[in-house]
Amino acid sequence: MTRRFSDNKRRIEQLFNNRFDDISRRLETLIFYKSYLEANLKFPVRITGIEDFDWEEFYILGPGGKREYEILKKTQPSYTDIFNMIKIDPYYDEDYGLFAKAIRLSDKKCFPLPLADMKAIDEKSSEYKLLEDYSVWFINYQ
Repeated sequence: MTRRFSDNKRRIEQLFNNRFDDISRRLETLIFYKSYLEANLKFPVRITGIEDFDWEEFYILGPGGKREYEILKKTQPSYTDIFNMIKIDPYYDEDYGLFAKAIRLSDKKCFPLPLADMKAIDEKSSEYKLLEDYSVWFINYQ
């Protein structure tokens, strides 16, 4: 286990701090995490993708063409884009978790983005750790 993951795990366990017997990802803990993030993030938060979004895999890892990918990136959000997250969207689900309501800086288009797929641009900010911890929890505490 890497030191960084150990730090994430410690912060996650402190966050839940005996509030739940089971801190795995489920509706109850997701709602708790949503409230925590809303109370602790300072909006807007400048964010970008951690890795390619689901729709991009066909073009990045598969047979999709580069020209078509560039055209689609004008209407679809890309993990390479930079966004301002203005709030956590009221919508959430157990498969994708929480969503960021985010505005792409390049063209001001608004998108709901799975929060577990996002990271803060400023790696030294508290928002970076908060979003990273959420992603680690969402992926590892199933």
